[in-house]
Amino acid sequence: MNRLVDAAVHMVRLGMDDLPLCPLPAGYRFRSYRMGDEESWVALHQDAEPWFRVERAHFEQSFGGERASLADRMFFVQAPTGEDVGTITAWWQDDWKGRGGWGQIHWLVVATAHQRRGLAKAMVAHALRRIACDQTRAMLGTNTQRLWAIKCYLDFGFVPDPAERAAVEAERGWQALSQQLPHPAVERWLSSLARL
Repeated sequence: MNRLVDAAVHMVRLGMDDLPLCPLPAGYRFRSYRMGDEESWVALHQDAEPWFRVERAHFEQSFGGERASLADRMFFVQAPTGEDVGTITAWWQDDWKGRGGWGQIHWLVVATAHQRRGLAKAMVAHALRRIACDQTRAMLGTNTQRLWAIKCYLDFGFVPDPAERAAVEAERGWQALSQQLPHPAVERWLSSLARL
């Protein structure tokens, strides 16, 4: 079995039609960001992030300048107990990599104790519906070691970013990932490299 390569990559969804419905499991519910949720956001990421320590500075860097938009774009999932167990943001980029405006799936996390329950799929579906209100396409950044996250994104119509075809690290990452997660979208992307 090939070891996953640690490569930062981007994925894109080139249309917002036919968004799948995916409800939260029974007892869970969405709520929107409220003032003071920064601590919950940080705690969720510190609980579940395996590769680096998320700090308050990450929140400020990502959202500090657009705090007024958070109530409309940042969502938390609450367990039946009322505890926050996940968060996702339906963000945007005005001119991503010089390619115009894009919606962005940003900072998705599910608490370790609540993973493998279908929360991430419901969260992505929820965020995509918000993005579709004002964008015609979406993107996200991830890492090829995040196998289950990438599977979720592929299931929602995201594909490897065609603009990264010339990036050697991206190619190595997707190549290694395809050995453990065969998917037609990844295979198409890899086969397009052979034609370059």
